[in-house]
Amino acid sequence: MRQIGDAAGILAGSLYHHFDSKDALLIELLRRYHADLDRVGEIAFGKLDEREPRPVAEQIVDLGRAIARTAVEHRAALQMSFYERLGSAPELIELTQRRPTSVQTAMESILRAGRWSGYLMQDIDVPVVADRLCQSMLHVGLEVIRHNADSDQVAGVLSSIMLHGLSTSQPGDADLDRSSAFAVADSVISTWADEGGPDAEDKVAHIRAVARTEFGRRGYELTTMRDIAASAGVGNSTVYRLLGSKEELLMSIMSAFGQKVGDGWTGALTSDSTAAEKLDAMSWLNINAVHQFPDEFRIQLAWMRHSPPDTANPGWSFTTRLQQMQEMLSAGVRSGEVSIESPTSEMLARCVIEAHWMPENILREIGPRRALILARDTVLRGIVNRGASSTS
Repeated sequence: MRQIGDAAGILAGSLYHHFDSKDALLIELLRRYHADLDRVGEIAFGKLDEREPRPVAEQIVDLGRAIARTAVEHRAALQMSFYERLGSAPELIELTQRRPTSVQTAMESILRAGRWSGYLMQDIDVPVVADRLCQSMLHVGLEVIRHNADSDQVAGVLSSIMLHGLSTSQPGDADLDRSSAFAVADSVISTWADEGGPDAEDKVAHIRAVARTEFGRRGYELTTMRDIAASAGVGNSTVYRLLGSKEELLMSIMSAFGQKVGDGWTGALTSDSTAAEKLDAMSWLNINAVHQFPDEFRIQLAWMRHSPPDTANPGWSFTTRLQQMQEMLSAGVRSGEVSIESPTSEMLARCVIEAHWMPENILREIGPRRALILARDTVLRGIVNRGASSTS
């Protein structure tokens, strides 16, 4: 509260005049966030009953932009929704875990109308695709995705990717499964060791595994070395002696994760494959990274809200990945394999990186293979029925 007061130019005592505690302040932030998201969903849902409804594509883009604007306005509340709140007020726990059902219901209704009209593919899983669309629009609130760009433009590019796809062709699953890039990615994934249960005699591995879980649940900033020591069943001094500072502990956890993903990206990008095949292989790598290392993914997602980051990048060099993605997409555009409109090549690369990360809840629900098919439909091929009228 003292830090907040200093940033606001007022005394901490003045803050306590308005909010009884830090939890009370967080509750108010989350209430406003959810109220605004509910309002966005209600407005979009109400427009479905208009006598002459707008084209489905326009409705999807407009709702996406409204969600993105809300995410940018409520960046702090958005970030809090990525973590569990332990030992806090019940209302705070409930608000942190609440899903944006209003906007997702509205998005589902629009997608169903599009499927019924023939504008969208008949075999899309409407609830899953709606969830993926809404979460991507919420991630516009992450600074490293938006990067000071206009949120409407970023949401427009993300919508275009998912509606129309990046590939000028419609590559089939069997062909993509047989690509050189996919083989490279699969080979790298097979080398990822199962880190689920370290040897109980290896105290360093045990503490690192506990810290990884705590950082993933609470966030790096809110996790203390005392929290880690208590969860590991050791003393504070033992943690510092074996693993150093909290920052050193974070880097030791994330460096291995970054190396695994980075090796896979480099292998896929340098393979003898088309742009679509390389994009597909990167999707498969990211799906497996989220599946096998969910805590590291949550930690990485927290870091991605900074632009530029105020701490060293914990393991996954976003700058390097961004440059690799820009170069690959530019080559794809020149060869005619990739076609999409974007204000800048950098914005497109950031949006494609975001589209590649499969939300953890969707991955848990449908599994890695179906998640890959979903990624192919929403990144490469698009969910639009290419034979339908553009005015549907």
